[in-house]
Amino acid sequence: MTLKKTTLAILASAALTVSLSARDQIKMVGSSTVYPFASAVAEELGATTKYPTPVVESTGSGGGMKLFCAGNDLNTPDITNASRRMKTKEFKLCEKNGVTKITEVVIGFDGIAFAESKDNKPFSVTTKQLALAVAAEVPGKNGKLIDNPYKKWSEIDSSLPNREIIIYGPPKSSGTRDAFEDMILKATFKKMPEYTSLYKKDKEKYKAYKKYHKVRQDGVYVPSGENDNLIVQKLVKNKNAFGIFGYSFLVENEDKLIGSKINGVMPTPDAISSGKYPVSRSLFFYIKNSHEKDVPAMKEYVNMFTDDMMIGENGILTEIGLIPLPKAQRETIKTRVSKRQNLTLEDLKH
Repeated sequence: MTLKKTTLAILASAALTVSLSARDQIKMVGSSTVYPFASAVAEELGATTKYPTPVVESTGSGGGMKLFCAGNDLNTPDITNASRRMKTKEFKLCEKNGVTKITEVVIGFDGIAFAESKDNKPFSVTTKQLALAVAAEVPGKNGKLIDNPYKKWSEIDSSLPNREIIIYGPPKSSGTRDAFEDMILKATFKKMPEYTSLYKKDKEKYKAYKKYHKVRQDGVYVPSGENDNLIVQKLVKNKNAFGIFGYSFLVENEDKLIGSKINGVMPTPDAISSGKYPVSRSLFFYIKNSHEKDVPAMKEYVNMFTDDMMIGENGILTEIGLIPLPKAQRETIKTRVSKRQNLTLEDLKH
């Protein structure tokens, strides 16, 4: 081989190595609830910096965690968004696959809206009534648990309208589904002896009833994918139906939809941030720190996302439904993120 050919071969090999070991474009996956916020920051990054607009996929919180925790290879995501905190089993999966340098970022608050078409009269429901509408098993007349027979709201409580129960909601892979199950089903049923007495009777046989959160599968609750806009479209077509999704989608579609009161409280920014609205939660994204050297855009994206310009009290993201954290909490998070403080298993237990 001539010197010229040898030089060209070396240069080609070096170029290939660089292309395999570094990239300009950030890859993100995860929550459909966080998706609008992550996309807005991604677009801002593409418009105002030398970096291309990041790729943001809506895979659901659970689906995003699986992809994120698959390994450190650059074919895996750099960031995953989540509408609930990382679970310990997900952290252990990351650890098993060598993803040990992860920084957790809280971006703000969100409420889970229970919404309907604006053509309907306002609806008010308690957490218990909502749990009984969605659960796979409910107490029967003799106090024993039976398959959920309720087809109309009035069958749950005579004070509710004589209206068909049909609920379009998130699938199992969704963080919104996890949060809804935690705050509505588990929180309700842990106070009801029909469920807890079974667990006390035989802890091994009935362990599922200690934190009961099984959702009915008889067509009343309809899992509707990770695209919350599809739920919005279905509510416009079916006036009887309700939808479950993040508050930001209610804000974006307030010309079409209205939120329902839960325990007498409407989903509003003040009610959500104060915790008065009973289905409120924090939103997150997780950084794979091992990628930052080879994906230099990550640093600028993270700095932009955590800046008050985006998530502060008058930030850009508040215009599309993000509810800001208190200033002191935002400053604490900024400090933690600037140091790329690694998440630990102990952190997740608190």
